[in-house]
Amino acid sequence: MPALNDAFDATTTTDDVMRGVSLAGQTALVTGASSGLGVETSRALAAAGAHVVMSARDAQKLDKARAEVVAQVPQAALDTLLMDLADTDSVRAAAGQALQDYPTIHLLINNAGVMACPLMRTAQGFELQFGTNHLGHFLFTCLLAPALLAGAPARIVNLSSAGHKFADVNFDDPNYRQRDYEKWQAYGESKTANALFTVGIDKRLKDSGVRAYAVHPGVIMTELSRHMDHADFETLSSRTPAGQELVFKSVEQGAATSVWAATAVELAEQGAIYLENCQIAQPAVQEGNSGVESYALDAAAAEQLWALSEQLVGQSFSF
Repeated sequence: MPALNDAFDATTTTDDVMRGVSLAGQTALVTGASSGLGVETSRALAAAGAHVVMSARDAQKLDKARAEVVAQVPQAALDTLLMDLADTDSVRAAAGQALQDYPTIHLLINNAGVMACPLMRTAQGFELQFGTNHLGHFLFTCLLAPALLAGAPARIVNLSSAGHKFADVNFDDPNYRQRDYEKWQAYGESKTANALFTVGIDKRLKDSGVRAYAVHPGVIMTELSRHMDHADFETLSSRTPAGQELVFKSVEQGAATSVWAATAVELAEQGAIYLENCQIAQPAVQEGNSGVESYALDAAAAEQLWALSEQLVGQSFSF
């Protein structure tokens, strides 16, 4: 296994990661690109020469975000793609448009997400966090597989979270039809699903040169926290490992692990792994520790989730 960059840590920024990296001739697609980490990820990739497709559901916010990137990177090659991950019809339409316009994609950064929201449902009736964070990205990624295969070697980066520690996926009732809703548990289930999907998609595409990575970006004040109040931040603090404080990252630090996952040469022969602080995360050895829980990378659970996801979106995929 190639040695990792020991100089990279929680304070590493996107500019640190991308220094000396050229993405000329590559196409990258970033979801959730209308704010926060999505904008910074798009900026960093565009500054390295990639043709970046910025995707989000709000056209006005998306256009504003694109203008923000252009202001910082005047030479940026940027397109926009409207998609609502909480509506599988919108996901299918966006994927179809993307395949038509970008038959070759080298980097897919599944960055969009919702966190700790009240009980809400997607257009198809899925619990909003599971439906948006996992199912929307599951469907979109699988539909884009032909473009990713055409771009091989290509990479898929799925934003998970240390929130995966809050809960494993509930395969019996993923959409909270029979059980009481708890927003942090639901968030944790969706983030575990992001990691398990990483394992499932990497298994299916790795022999064709497409690798997948799950990323914990850290705790950053972005629009993702719009549903949170003081009590929610107290909850997060209470779940921080013993002896540690809840530390916030800047947006540039938060997006660093995403662009590292997308570009690091030392990860080229690896996949189905969970990354944090621009490093491969260690296994969590006890509850509350940093690192990744074993259930989030469990191969059998990944297959169970794949089958459930195909059932819920009403489409099977074979690559």
